[in-house]
Amino acid sequence: MAAGKRSIWQRLYHGETSIDFIGRRRTWFLLSAGVIVIGIVSLFAQGLNFGIDFKGGTAWEVEAPGVSVAESRDALESVGLGDAKIQIVGSDTLRVQADLEDAKTETDEVTAKIAELAGVAPTQVSVNEVGPTWGQEITSKARRALVFFLVAITLYITLRFEWKMALATLAALLHDILVTVGVYSLSGFEVTPATVIAGLTILGYSIYDGIVVFDKIEENTKGLAASGRMSYGDMVNLSLNQVLMRSLNTSITALLPILSLLVVGGKILGATTLQDFALALLIGLAASAYSSIFIASPILAILKEREPRYASIKQRILAKGAVTPLTPAAAAAGGITVPATDAGRDAEKVGAGAATRVPPRPGGTRPPPRPRKKGRKR
Repeated sequence: MAAGKRSIWQRLYHGETSIDFIGRRRTWFLLSAGVIVIGIVSLFAQGLNFGIDFKGGTAWEVEAPGVSVAESRDALESVGLGDAKIQIVGSDTLRVQADLEDAKTETDEVTAKIAELAGVAPTQVSVNEVGPTWGQEITSKARRALVFFLVAITLYITLRFEWKMALATLAALLHDILVTVGVYSLSGFEVTPATVIAGLTILGYSIYDGIVVFDKIEENTKGLAASGRMSYGDMVNLSLNQVLMRSLNTSITALLPILSLLVVGGKILGATTLQDFALALLIGLAASAYSSIFIASPILAILKEREPRYASIKQRILAKGAVTPLTPAAAAAGGITVPATDAGRDAEKVGAGAATRVPPRPGGTRPPPRPRKKGRKR
């Protein structure tokens, strides 16, 4: 099968992709900005749906087979809890959450009504009262953990790589947090302590994915970019195409177990704690897989190409005309970027011999061959 007829997955497997991630950075930035702005507007308009652990209140749970949410709401109207949060957890567990201070209703009265609805004794109804200070402690601890995490990661990446990579990583982390919070605000998903824990887990995964990309970029910087024959942006493009298959495999293998937690654990087995945790992970991991490639790397290229050395290399390459992006397969063969006007050669066929090709002259003509010197006949 010809290279041009291969599917995207075959070209990924054979290292034949040359996707221009850096050249299309405005598209990625606008897409992310649109999602973030929509989320921020929703956050100011309707806020987040905090669970009982954050805002305080009382929760009742009881086994109530066959009882619907509508029936429960009608029954609780008589005790002033018609606006309570009512859920059917799993297949037959009825959960009611409300703030009794606002409703001015006694706990025992609500417990008796729920027991009557479920057809059980009041002692079989589980009652859990949570004060708002518990949620404030969780928020305060999560904030301190986040600050410590960001400082530690910034120091590590600065010492391991450089501060510009650390800045690009922080931008990607901020992107992931804003996207996750925006999705929760738009969808009305409940924010629980499990959501906070999942949020901190997301940050760790986002860092891991970014480190993989940055390690490949640093490796290519010491080789291809150091030669001066490739701009920093082109080198980042090549690095992203080289790790693209690995990033996809890592993301897919991470998302599949989370989907199983969400579907099997949350929907089938009724483990709502797992559902809250898995939902935040699913949103955050998808955002971090996107940001490591489409946000962090383009920001790094922008910062590095402002350095005098890389700026001069880019200007020199642009003065020679457009270049054909290098594929991972061509890079492995020792190829370099060549002018795009070079007799229509396919970029995927550029190999080690490209370094010795003579660049074309204006008009597509090549210099005439040099005449041989006449020697004596022996």
